[in-house]
Amino acid sequence: MINVNRITSLQFDAVEHWHDLKFVHLQPENNLLALVLEQHRFNFDLWHEEDIARSPDVSDTEIARVKRRIDQLNQKRNDGIERIDAGVIELLAETGVTPQPNARINTETPGSVIDRLSIMSLRLFHLREQLQRIDAGWEHQQLVSQRLDRCFQQHSDLAQSLSELLDDIFSGNKILKVYHQFKMYNDPTMNPYLYNRKKIA
Repeated sequence: MINVNRITSLQFDAVEHWHDLKFVHLQPENNLLALVLEQHRFNFDLWHEEDIARSPDVSDTEIARVKRRIDQLNQKRNDGIERIDAGVIELLAETGVTPQPNARINTETPGSVIDRLSIMSLRLFHLREQLQRIDAGWEHQQLVSQRLDRCFQQHSDLAQSLSELLDDIFSGNKILKVYHQFKMYNDPTMNPYLYNRKKIA
């Protein structure tokens, strides 16, 4: 069975480690956790590229570079979600789990929930960082504290929902499929702007 607490602790530890605040052992114990960590890294890199993209003193050339980087990372992030779901399906096959005749399909897959937990771990880290600012006033501190409380609750609720979803999947009460996003804008044969420009050239 998949340990949701291990997933969330790995995400929290990785955020600390990648910010060079502490050294932690990030070696995943299995292939699924390796996929979780890989997908989490794309979100980590995306978060910080988005910060740069919103800076008013960055040049247009740099903004263009950052926007292309964001586009590439977002594609990898979505591909990572699909790989996590495929990894869960492999575990189902290894353990011989098959869906019950009346099994239902969930609106969200484990991979997409893990992605949301990844983003939430980043949000929590950066909110805590805001509390340590010596240049921020009392009102800012109060706002951050309120948001931290709410985000911790949301993270807890989301982790619990993931546990319940995985229980349903591994008991055969819910069906899991890999839902491919098939992003068209990155495909030069599917993006009208790209293939029409090629014809003109």
